[in-house]
Amino acid sequence: MVLAGGEGRRFGGPKAPVVVQGERLVDRAVRVLRDGGCDPVYVVLGAWQGEVPHATVIVNEQWNEGMGSSLRAALSAVADAPADAVLVTLVDLPGLTTEAVRRIIATDAELVAAAYDGERGHPVLFARRHWSGVIERAHGDVGARDYLLEHRDELHIVEVGDIATGEDMDVPPTA
Repeated sequence: MVLAGGEGRRFGGPKAPVVVQGERLVDRAVRVLRDGGCDPVYVVLGAWQGEVPHATVIVNEQWNEGMGSSLRAALSAVADAPADAVLVTLVDLPGLTTEAVRRIIATDAELVAAAYDGERGHPVLFARRHWSGVIERAHGDVGARDYLLEHRDELHIVEVGDIATGEDMDVPPTA
């Protein structure tokens, strides 16, 4: 699941359609998740809306409330899907790799977060039993942060800093 609904205020516009190395960020995120073993892949759009091949688009009409609303929209939209878990990532992580996704989903834990040199980041895997709690706590730009803090004793951290980077893209790429 790719959260791509924001307006990218600091960035100067929505990040999803931005082309980096010949590929839109949203298409790259979908490709990395699919190649990493996620199927189906959902993308939450809001400020920018468009076609996203190889993904199911969820439109978050409340995108201007922040990332929390996109996470709520995403988990609510897949509530009836047969999935046991969802892997949630952000659209603006050009250093995320297929190998990192595979490593995270290979764990047996029900609550998993990627770490980059020991620092928690994205993607985050939530087993179905966590979805309602995440929906209740996600608000503004907080997303699942509060939920993860409340459940830190259950949170399994998977180091992926050796095969990926967790830096988000806060400024447009230079040509």
